Amino acid sequence: MKKFILDEIDHQILDILIENARTPFTDIAKKLVVSAGTIHVRVKKMEDEGIIKGSTLTLDYEKMGYSFISHVGIYLDKTSKTKQVINELRKIANITVAYITAGKYNVFCKIRAKDTTHAKEIIFEIDDIDGVSRTETMIALEESINDKTRLMHSIFREI
Repeated sequence: MKKFILDEIDHQILDILIENARTPFTDIAKKLVVSAGTIHVRVKKMEDEGIIKGSTLTLDYEKMGYSFISHVGIYLDKTSKTKQVINELRKIANITVAYITAGKYNVFCKIRAKDTTHAKEIIFEIDDIDGVSRTETMIALEESINDKTRLMHSIFREI
């Protein structure tokens, strides 16, 4: 697979868009002292190459009453039930991330809940899925790192 080469302008565009995906191309162009057309062409090229995949909206779940975060490690009866379990997990809206893993757990999830009672209900719902043998839950006390830019800048230094 051919590696797509990014130059310094591309790096700067990505840096701005990671900070705020809704930044108008004209604002990016002014900041980088290039034309808005240049920004448009470069972003389109990065989208076509699959480097940029859509844009995201970041919600403040705490302000909406969902401040409780926990991570749930899921053990399965049989690994052959992984796809079936993942499909059932997709039906639980409070599961915001799920990974199929190698190691201690078969699946590892992040859940958002209103409080401990709500989290318990979600975990019981996970436990009731056919194929789940048991779960282990870790409560997140604080999200200390959630940084989208450090890895990107490290990758830019490599290329």
